Amino acid sequence: MKKLVAFTALATLGLMIFDVDLASAQDAGAAAEDLAKAGASGLKGIGGGLAAGLGALGAGVGIGRIGGGAVEAIARQPEMAGTIGTNMIITAALVEGVALFAVVIGLLAII
Repeated sequence: MKKLVAFTALATLGLMIFDVDLASAQDAGAAAEDLAKAGASGLKGIGGGLAAGLGALGAGVGIGRIGGGAVEAIARQPEMAGTIGTNMIITAALVEGVALFAVVIGLLAII
């Protein structure tokens, strides 16, 4: 996990440095301006992909915890299986709604 965090931090720092270099290169002419626009659109794509991916990852973790908790609750009180199952499905649907919203917002960031 520490390696993943370190890699993400270094990649973000590299993108920031790349963006600063492109901003200072805009004074060089039209070719540098086109390069800067291409770099900015690429960063938008990376940001949108990260937002959509993290939203989906969070939903997966949330639904896993909901399902695990429901199974444990049914194991303790089997007579409440119907009520627990209904509540689990409603809660999982709410989590999926938030995940879908995150994916849509991430994709809209690209446009």
